[in-house]
Amino acid sequence: MKIPEIFEKKKKENKPVLSFEIFPPKKEAALKNIDETLGLLCDLKPDFISVTFGAGGSTGDNKTVEIAKKIKENYGIEPLVHVTCLQYDKKEISEILKQLADAGIENVLALRGDVNPNFPMKYDFKYASELVEFVKSQGDFSISGGCYPEKHLEAPDAITDIRNLKKKVDAGTAHLISQLFFDNEMFYQFYEKARIAGIDVPIDAGVMPVTNKAQVERMINTCGASLPPKFERIFHKYEDNKEALLDAGMVYTINQIVDLIAHDVDGVHIYTMNNPAIAKRICDGIRNLI
Repeated sequence: MKIPEIFEKKKKENKPVLSFEIFPPKKEAALKNIDETLGLLCDLKPDFISVTFGAGGSTGDNKTVEIAKKIKENYGIEPLVHVTCLQYDKKEISEILKQLADAGIENVLALRGDVNPNFPMKYDFKYASELVEFVKSQGDFSISGGCYPEKHLEAPDAITDIRNLKKKVDAGTAHLISQLFFDNEMFYQFYEKARIAGIDVPIDAGVMPVTNKAQVERMINTCGASLPPKFERIFHKYEDNKEALLDAGMVYTINQIVDLIAHDVDGVHIYTMNNPAIAKRICDGIRNLI
């Protein structure tokens, strides 16, 4: 089933879409244990699971496709496979898409990706909208894309960022997943601006549970997410107490999701960090809301 069809189905049920993100473990030992992680996550009955694609990875040894195929065939849940383009040329992207099609995977999250100094840049694609157009030319894929409630770090201003997002949607993007944010008001304002701009595809609110101090600092530096005063107070009070910060962070995340659902968001996409215990804790907290 294609992702927009999932949103249509859930809309008729008057329920938000719930989805997870996972990533292929880098270590071989962890990769062997991915079945346990998948089993626990799939038991939570998400509507789909996105699988990240590492920059500069070999197209001939693609753990992402392997895991996505397992999600679809073994657990009956729709996978959404990330495809980034800064470190790949058209021939390599075409090979990745062929692997996906051969595996029966029809949902692609087309992303520009981040500049990675460890891998050389390739110049067939400069923007995600160009990748979207290319994916559309390569088969019958449903294409999702990323968006930034607080604007992309490289965008000069929010208006330019929305205009670029509209170009991506016009190129064929049928569903959007937001970068993480800690202030729901940022998402609501962004959502309204997107709709005013004529962006009418489903938009998932991307939420990352806070589990440790280093994670928060990394997210602020890499994606520019701002911290509302309420979150800052929690963070600074418990930043040196690992267990307390985890508990406080989980409560904050659950409350954040409850508020999103109360505002009738299209869907909530949880960045699980491959931690099914955290995903379960969240799902237990919102069980009667979804």
